[in-house]
Amino acid sequence: MTTATLERLPAVSPADEAAEFPSIDLEFSSAEEVHEGLDNAVATLIETAAKDAACGILVTRLHPGRYTVALDESVPFGETYENIAA
Repeated sequence: MTTATLERLPAVSPADEAAEFPSIDLEFSSAEEVHEGLDNAVATLIETAAKDAACGILVTRLHPGRYTVALDESVPFGETYENIAA
């Protein structure tokens, strides 16, 4: 079973110092689900990233079966980086 949650953050007001970016939290119950699930999440965020061309995508493995896929301004536009949380 795959669980995915797209977090849509509220619009940032001019008073806010940093913009918030959307992320997708994923949890997989089997290794077979991971590849397709991550591909789908990245494809979803590519559409959002392309609108502003301001950031890339960061895929973070939180622990086995648990991932976060997020737009991240530290990642150059058009690129996807992978990270393993310590």
